[in-house]
Parts: sequence; C-alpha cells; structure tokens
Amino acid sequence: MDVNKYNKLLLALAITGTLSACNNNDDDNNEDARRQATQNKLDSLIVQHGITGDPTQGRSFPSIEDPIAQLGMKLFFSKALGGDMDSACVTCHHPSLGGGDDLSLSIGTGAVDPDLLGPGRESSPSAVNFANGAPTVPRNAPTTFNIALWDQYLFHDGRVESEAKTPFTNGSDSGIRTPDRPLDVADVQAGANLSEAQARFPVTSDAEMRGFNFEVGNSNDHVRNHLAGRLGNYGMGAGELVSTTWFDEFEAAFGINASAPQFLVTYANIAEAIAAYENSQIFVDTPWKAYVEGDKEALSDEEKAGAVLFYTSIENGGAGCVSCHSGDFFTDEQFHVVAIPQIGEGKGNGEDGTDDFGRFRESKDPMDMYAFRTPTLLNIAETGPYGHSGAYDTLEEVVRHHLNPAQAIDNYDFDLGHLAQFQGHGEEHFPMAESNTRKALEQLMSLREMEMMDDKPVLMDADLSDDEVDALVAFLHTLTDACVIDRECIGKWIPDASDSDPDGLRLDAVDDSGNLL
Repeated sequence: MDVNKYNKLLLALAITGTLSACNNNDDDNNEDARRQATQNKLDSLIVQHGITGDPTQGRSFPSIEDPIAQLGMKLFFSKALGGDMDSACVTCHHPSLGGGDDLSLSIGTGAVDPDLLGPGRESSPSAVNFANGAPTVPRNAPTTFNIALWDQYLFHDGRVESEAKTPFTNGSDSGIRTPDRPLDVADVQAGANLSEAQARFPVTSDAEMRGFNFEVGNSNDHVRNHLAGRLGNYGMGAGELVSTTWFDEFEAAFGINASAPQFLVTYANIAEAIAAYENSQIFVDTPWKAYVEGDKEALSDEEKAGAVLFYTSIENGGAGCVSCHSGDFFTDEQFHVVAIPQIGEGKGNGEDGTDDFGRFRESKDPMDMYAFRTPTLLNIAETGPYGHSGAYDTLEEVVRHHLNPAQAIDNYDFDLGHLAQFQGHGEEHFPMAESNTRKALEQLMSLREMEMMDDKPVLMDADLSDDEVDALVAFLHTLTDACVIDRECIGKWIPDASDSDPDGLRLDAVDDSGNLL
C-alpha cells in the first residue's frame, strides 16, 4: 500500500472517528473517543512545532495612547502627505478594513472620491493615470495589523529588509536596507525599525500617494522633504496648506520646544510617528491562542480537525501548511513560489513590461523568480483579498489554490468578471495576466523537479476532501482577534470628532453606501 495513502487514511480515521480507542459501540462513547483522539493529536503537534500561541513574547510595543502614536494616527489619516493631497496612508490601510483596503488591487491617487474606501472606489477619468477605471497599483495592499512582529522583511518582495537575515557590506548602524540603497547596503536614513523604514516609501509612489504631478523627476528624499515642509509650513512646502498646526502637534507629542518647525517637523519624525501608530496595532488575542494556552473549549471539533490538517505534513495525510506558515506568527518570513494568478499591470518586468518577478526584482537570484513573502495568517479572515495580487476573494479559494495550483489556474477566470472591482474589464486591461501566471506555474514546477524540499520548502499538491477543506478554513477563522471586527474596539485606531485635525485634510473614510468606516 502507498505510504502516503496509508498515512492519510490513518489521519482521516483519527479525525472522523471511525477509529476508536475502545470496543464500545455506544455512539456517545465513540464520539467522545473521536474528539479526544483529535485533540490529543493536535496537542502533540503543538508541542512538536514549538507553538506557544503568543507571538509577542519577549517584545514590547507602543500603546495607541502614547502621544507619538496619537500623532502618528493623525498623520496616517492626513491627505496632506499625498503629493496631490488626495490620498493618505489610510487610503490603502484602514483599521475597519482589516488594515488593508478590501480591494484586490489598490486605487491610491486619482480616485473619484478620495474619502470612499473599499469596494466602489474608482479612478477618476480626469486622473493622469486613468486607465478606464482599472487600478494602477500592481499589488494587493498588505495589512498593517501586527506589522511590528515582522523581523526580517516588509513588502511582498522584501524590499525593506533587516540585517538580521543577511549582513550588509557597509557596516551601517541602521541594519535596515531599503529601495533607496543597493541590495546589500544598509540605509543610514531607514530609522529604528522596519516600520519606520517602510513608512518612507508609500509617499514616493506615483500610484499610491505621490501622484503624477508632484515633484516629477525628483528624488525620493526631495519628495519627503517637500512633504515635511508642507506640514511644517517651511521651505519648499511653505504656504501649501490653508492652515496647519502640525508644529504644535509635534512639539506636544515629542515633548520638545523647537526653535523652528524645520528642526522638528522632519520626515524622519513623521516616519517615527507613523511607525509608532502602526506598531501599536497588535491583534493576537485569538481563539487559537486561548486554546494553546489551555482553554480546550476555545475551538470547535471542526476547527481542531482543521488545525490537525494544518500542522500535519502532506506525506502524513495533512495539508502541510506549517512548512511555510510556521511559528506563532504563522510565517517563516521567506519567499516562495505559489503561482497566485497575476492580475493588474505588473511591475514592469518581462519583455513587454507587464510581468511581476517578485523577490527576484530585489535578489536577482533565479530561484526567487515569482517568489513572494509568506504572509502571516493572523486575522487572515479579515485581511482579504488574498495573494500578492489579491486574485482570490475568499479563504476557500486561496486554500484550494495552495492544494493544487495547476488546477486552480486552469479554472481561474482571467477576464476577472468574478471580481467586482474589475467589472469584467480584466482581459481588456491585462491581456498578459494568464500567460504571466503560467510562467510562474512553470517556475513552481521546475522547483519541484529540483527536489529542493530539504533546502527550502516548495509548495506541493495535497489531496483534501471538501470536508477537510471546510475544516481547514474553519481553523483559519480561529486566528482572528475579536477586536478587529468590533468597531468600538478598533475605533481606538481611528480619529473621531474629538481629535484635532491639524490641517483640515483628515480622511474621514466612508463605504460605498456613505457610511463612516
């Protein structure tokens, strides 16, 4: 008998209860034995994989109540940091939308209604980058939730990275490399942590925040300095805001009486404040954490069965998710080829400039072609759409893709009529989406043939029944912190009428029905 099939049969028997520890035919006893067998298996897997349930152990984070985090929240919601003053950080990362924007691909600058976020947000025909309504941001907006837990990389391609992974050649004290520097050279202006480094870049992206008319052709630092001057009402940004009290806000938050705004309202301090706000977004109080810490009733029978599948290798009949989604943060922080369908305009790669080569864009390592960073699964049920391109709307869809990428791609609707955001115009706008996706699939198949499993995990097919897929999805729902779906709780990270609005440009987000988010 095939060993894999035998292992899968044993696992299925343990989960479904057809294997009993006793010979009693009483249904209640058999049910209790089944439940106990599944729980025992899960508890054994938790120990095997070193799971504690709490990814925050040994770490400290700013409180959202801290003055600098409060300043960061006001900056995060201000359209004054958008070059054309029509977008803000929150445009793509709203707390009520899972720390993202609930879109497959973001529409940052040039929207019809800058304050409308999520489904219904559209590009304005008058925008410089208007593409008949198609989004011009080529990748899905990752959640800011738990951003402080990332140790090695930020962004889908890891273009902000820590020296903790690879020592840099210039011996800089910053220990962080950004897109402003070559691959192995630290950025001395990166700041104290990855979140600070990351906060320096959305404002420099034409499609995200910079716009297509602001500081055209000038450097990233020039853009940042102009924006800081705009907020502080000095230098090249002087007089651009009708009114501004940002200098007072910075003095109060940092506890500094500066002689002039240019010494305090700097982009370095802007990034520090935004990072403090983002790093305060720690949401890890999940049913799964409660279970691991001893509350055996925190998960249902189906959720426990899904967890067993998650932590069991494919060879032993499971889904093998843990090979990449490892640890309490549910990510190995590495890059893997998954061949999620590409949608959108790409990142300028390939002969026609429509492709997105993923991590290869940074590392130039052929093994990294079409590889993207493993996302954390904490709060995953609230942070869709899924994949670096946002190609899947539901957890079931993306789970099934991981189980059999070739089959999923064969069944994928590349005219994008299934995605409301694209309204059936995908094939018109992105004719190379399928061919580029199949190149990514070819890369995955090549990696499988190279038998790299012992060196770096390669996604392999797994054969799960519909009930097992349902159980796996049910488990993923247990990774949600209740705060992120409670408007009163998450409201601590959203300015309200009692908060000062230093420039009158706060983005008070609404959905497509006009309701405040």
